[in-house]
Amino acid sequence: MFDIGVNLTSTQFAKDREQVVKRARAAGVTGMLITGTNALESQQAQRLAQSHPDYCWSTAGVHPHHASEWSAETGNTLRRLAASKEVVAIGECGLDFNRNLSAHDQQEYAFEAQLALAAELNLPVFLHCREAHERFLAVLTPWLPKLPGAVVHCFTGTRPELEACLAAGLSVGITGWVCDERRGLELRELLPLIPADKLMLETDAPYLLPRDMHPRPTSRRNEPCFLPHIVQQVAGWRGEEAEALAQQVDQNVRSLFSLT
Repeated sequence: MFDIGVNLTSTQFAKDREQVVKRARAAGVTGMLITGTNALESQQAQRLAQSHPDYCWSTAGVHPHHASEWSAETGNTLRRLAASKEVVAIGECGLDFNRNLSAHDQQEYAFEAQLALAAELNLPVFLHCREAHERFLAVLTPWLPKLPGAVVHCFTGTRPELEACLAAGLSVGITGWVCDERRGLELRELLPLIPADKLMLETDAPYLLPRDMHPRPTSRRNEPCFLPHIVQQVAGWRGEEAEALAQQVDQNVRSLFSLT
């Protein structure tokens, strides 16, 4: 089972990053993709991945929250990072019209710039979309024929939005959000609609700690070592065996990101 969404650069992991990786290995997590969300954290993510060869990889990108920081220098930094073997995708990039920490036009500009970079470098994209589905697909769709693949990470949308993403050929990342009895019930109902070869799983650690873990962890911090719980729950809701799902997800990730 491969965790495609780990914010290992977060300050919440400052004191025990090495132990977090060790706990993930011990729990049976077969690999981790460390998320880059701005120029600095993308550099940090690459260095962290470099320190765990053949187990950790990273993305290089600018999250829509940081879109106002985009510059030509940022683009050059991402291009340079993408030349390293640890960086296997451009992102996290996309649109977030929920918090609007950057203006919509800034978000769209940074998103399109990263799609162009991914197309130039023939890299897949690691995508973010929150309350921006229509514009997100409008910006993304023209680039899809030029990209080797894409995953919309931490999907929490509606059935029509899921169907549109699948119709566009996107892979879909599911987090512990689906384990939330307050917010995840609609998403839980959609799980069987995701084709086996398009499903990916992630913790989005240190965020989105699954609420249905028993016993509940003493800390609210999520970790990659909790991915087996998400695998178990998702498998049950899809009517599948957890071990088979774990193997399928691992295969999907290695195929999309060309991991060897």
